[in-house]
Amino acid sequence: MICYFCKKNVTKIDFKDVETLRLFLSPSAKIKGAEKTGLCSKHQRELARAIKRARVLGILPFTSKHAL
Repeated sequence: MICYFCKKNVTKIDFKDVETLRLFLSPSAKIKGAEKTGLCSKHQRELARAIKRARVLGILPFTSKHAL
């Protein structure tokens, strides 16, 4: 399986691109693992950092409403 970001030649994952980041979140708003997403380790680390940054700024939720 080819990494999603390597295939699109993305150099830096943008934390403001919420639609792309939501592809890699589970319904309960957890970050999916590299086995499920198919990302390379470099982009998986960068993705996690971008999602966490978006959560702190309030762009993405920490949990979903249904996870409670």
